[in-house]
Amino acid sequence: MSPALLLALLGITHTLTGVHALICNHGRKETVRDISELPLQWTTSQESCEDGWGCQEVLLLIENELQVNLLILKGCTQAANQEARVTQHRTGPGLSAVSYTHVCREDLCNNLSSTVPLRALPPPTALGSVRCPVCLSTAGCGSAAEMTCPIKSSHCYSGVLLFSGAISSHLKVQGCTSQEGCNLLNGTREIGPITLRETCDPLALLSCHRGVMLRTSVNLAQEPVEWTSNGKQLCDPGEVCQETLLLIDVGQKSLLVGSKGCSKARTQDSQPISIHSRPPGVLVASYARFCSSDGCNSASSSSVLLNSLPRPAAPASGDLHCPTCVSFFGSCPENSETVRCPSGTTHCYKGYIALQGGGLSISLNVQGCVAQPSSSLLNRIQNIGVISVAEKRDDENEPLNEFLLPAGAAPAPYLAWVVGLGLSLALWCGAPSLLIPFSHDS
Repeated sequence: MSPALLLALLGITHTLTGVHALICNHGRKETVRDISELPLQWTTSQESCEDGWGCQEVLLLIENELQVNLLILKGCTQAANQEARVTQHRTGPGLSAVSYTHVCREDLCNNLSSTVPLRALPPPTALGSVRCPVCLSTAGCGSAAEMTCPIKSSHCYSGVLLFSGAISSHLKVQGCTSQEGCNLLNGTREIGPITLRETCDPLALLSCHRGVMLRTSVNLAQEPVEWTSNGKQLCDPGEVCQETLLLIDVGQKSLLVGSKGCSKARTQDSQPISIHSRPPGVLVASYARFCSSDGCNSASSSSVLLNSLPRPAAPASGDLHCPTCVSFFGSCPENSETVRCPSGTTHCYKGYIALQGGGLSISLNVQGCVAQPSSSLLNRIQNIGVISVAEKRDDENEPLNEFLLPAGAAPAPYLAWVVGLGLSLALWCGAPSLLIPFSHDS
């Protein structure tokens, strides 16, 4: 516990420079909920501020008749005091947007705890003849439901709000509106410390499948395995979708590394399949695809790579014996299984391959049979799709590329996609039993 927080709990004023160091409510969250769950309430954690700083709270509520997106930011700030202010950016019918901003300099004065001050229930509105898809999502609106719009709504809105600054996020918005155009927030470009940008260009932002795959088995070079991802990602402007797959097969064991997600704009490679190292001996092959339509990185199995690999007859065994191993984490064991190599191989390979990018940061240890004493399994390439690669054999003296993890280090694949980055704010609707953790940046 910080000294300032301890003193505040004891009721003692803490001054170092003659300015009171405040305790403020703290947290940040963006969540999409059903409109029936309004009003929403929340609780927050607390933080101790720097001397002279104030407490801040920012809320943005966007509705589309079926859903509501709530964005909350609370914490310490250097900004000047500002009276609590509610701003109606768009009042509906159909889509509506309202924000709340407040900066104050008393302990825990940023204490708004529900959406009640931001929203008064509108009277029922007769329905018209226009029908529009309605959606609020940070992951795209591929199958949005349609609804009949209120009678005063004559157009369908479809756009994306990009938040930056204190919060970085994208929100896909679809719904009914009373006027044509791409101006959901009525020209607003800043709400407190949050900067907003809006685009209605359907090609400006893509929604892509996202996730990583790490798998080892004995027959991944022969039998396809599932390669799907439940995650979705709304890309930054100008980005495209990508999917990258790397196969390493040492005979007795094989390994697959896969990545799906967004990538800086790149044209489709003319040859998405590459064979970096051919049998006899270690096989290294990859598949990399870039595409520019929603969800286009949708390969469902490793057959996209395996179907393009040659299927030569199994070679006769030679006289060479080598240890074989392929490992995700750290080094192969000293007693790796030794096998009789296929005819045509002349040397044993031992080395490391580093992978960085596409949600991966990992080193692979590879051992096996090869045909040339100076074999580079990757033929000295530097990239496979979105993944930067580097290779070092055990008999080389030069250092590994700086992004290679040390032996024993484990990867953190798409950490921010699968876990929260902390716990600072809880949101519920109606009852504490429905607490949902809010996350904040580390």
